[in-house]
Amino acid sequence: MQFMLLFSRQGKLRLQKWYVAHPDKLKKKITRELITTILARKPKMSSFLEWKDVKVVYKRYASLYFCCAIEQNDNELLTLEIIHRYVELLDKYFGSVCELDIIFNFEKAYFILDELLVGGEIQETSKKNVLKAIAAQDLLQEEETPQGFFEDHGLG
Repeated sequence: MQFMLLFSRQGKLRLQKWYVAHPDKLKKKITRELITTILARKPKMSSFLEWKDVKVVYKRYASLYFCCAIEQNDNELLTLEIIHRYVELLDKYFGSVCELDIIFNFEKAYFILDELLVGGEIQETSKKNVLKAIAAQDLLQEEETPQGFFEDHGLG
């Protein structure tokens, strides 16, 4: 996988993960062109498209589009499965994920994605193992932020 983009029906980019190095200017251009192309497509059209030198696989869940660029010889159905697995993990973690969850907890969304994919390749297929790693990370974060910190500093 070369990259994954999450964007809203309004074309607002919510999350991007690049597994192939590109200059920022090119990333912005690719993102803009792909979002425009996908949003212009009709709902009944295929979720796969040939775009420049890559295949693009996308799926809409509620108000968010999940879009991946893969190599010409990569499996589109497997990519759809990866997208679906990511959505399932987000759903499990957030309890019916919505766009606001991604906006306000983007670091968790990235962490979940990083547990699932490494270097654009599937890292962990077990939802249970990914969720365990996330729970462990949450526990670490809680231990690092003392409970009384905000109250002690007049912020609570």
